[in-house]
Amino acid sequence: MTQRSVLVVLYDGVQSLDVSGPVEVFAGASHFAGAGYDLRTASLDGAQVRTSSGLALVPDGSLADAAPPHTLLVPGGQGTRTPDPALIDWLGARAPHAERLVSVCTGALLLAAAGLLDGHRVTTHWSVCDHLARSYPAVEVDPDPIFVRDGRLATSAGVTAGIDLALALVEEDHGRDIALTIARHLVVFLRRPGNQAQFSAQLTAQTARREPLRAVQHWITEHPGDDLTVEALAARARLSPRHFARAFQAETGLTPGRYVDRVRLEHARRLLEDTTDGISGISRTCGYGTPEAMRRAFVKALGTAPAEYRRRFHGRPAAH
Repeated sequence: MTQRSVLVVLYDGVQSLDVSGPVEVFAGASHFAGAGYDLRTASLDGAQVRTSSGLALVPDGSLADAAPPHTLLVPGGQGTRTPDPALIDWLGARAPHAERLVSVCTGALLLAAAGLLDGHRVTTHWSVCDHLARSYPAVEVDPDPIFVRDGRLATSAGVTAGIDLALALVEEDHGRDIALTIARHLVVFLRRPGNQAQFSAQLTAQTARREPLRAVQHWITEHPGDDLTVEALAARARLSPRHFARAFQAETGLTPGRYVDRVRLEHARRLLEDTTDGISGISRTCGYGTPEAMRRAFVKALGTAPAEYRRRFHGRPAAH
C-alpha cells in the first residue's frame, strides 16, 4: 500500500487528546491493518511542549526541518488563544504544500490566522464557532457537524471528533474494512458520519428557566411518539399556543417544532444503533408515523436513509 506521511504540529497548550486520538488511528492503520502511515510530530524548535493538561510531549523534531507531508494535522488546545506568531508564519508558508490539511478542534483558529481557511466551509469546537466566524468573515463556519471535508481541507469539532475524522481519512486512503478494524481495536463502537451533530437535542437547547416550560422539555424527551404539536404542548404548560411558542423559543433558543424534530431524530438514531427493532416500529415509536416520514427526516438532517444509517452503525441484523 502507498505510505502517506502525517506530520502533527505540537505547541505549548496543545490538547493532548487532539494529538493522541488521531495519532492512535493512523498508528493503528499501520499496526493492525498493514496500511502505511509515516507519523511524525514536530514543534517550532524541536523542544518538548507542555499540553493544556500538563502532560509533556517530546516531538520527533522541529518544524523547520520537517519535510512537506502528505497530511499536515494541526490539533487544538488552549495554546490557540495566544499562538506564537512564528507558528502562524510557518503554517502560512508551509501548510499550502501539504496534500491534505487537517485541523482538530480549535486548531482551526491557527489555520484561520494563517489565512488558510478563507473561502472554505469549516467546523470547530462549538464554543469557538461564533468567535471564528466573527474574527474571520471570509471563512464559512458550520457549527453543527462533527467534521467537514472541503477539498484538501478537513476540519473537525472537539476532541473525540478528531478520531472520527481520522477514521474517515483512513477509510478514504485504504478502504472501509481497514477503518473498521481500527475502530474495533480502539473500541469505537460507532463510526459517526461527519454531518452528525456535535450535540444532542437536549444539550443544543438551553434549559428553560420557568418550570412549566422545563417540564414540557422533559416530557418531549421522554414521549417522542406522543402528540407534540404546539397546541398539545401549550395545553400541558397551561399557556395559549401563541404565548407558549414565543416563551419556549425565548428560553430555549429553539422553536417547539425544531426541538421536537431534534428529539425525534436523536431517539430514532439511538434505536437504529442499539436495537434490532424494525424501521416501521421505530417510526411509530418516535412519532414519525410512517417509515417514509422518518426517511425524509433522516435524509434532510443526515443525508442518508434510516436503513443505510443502521447498516453503517449497527453490526447486528435488524428485524423487519
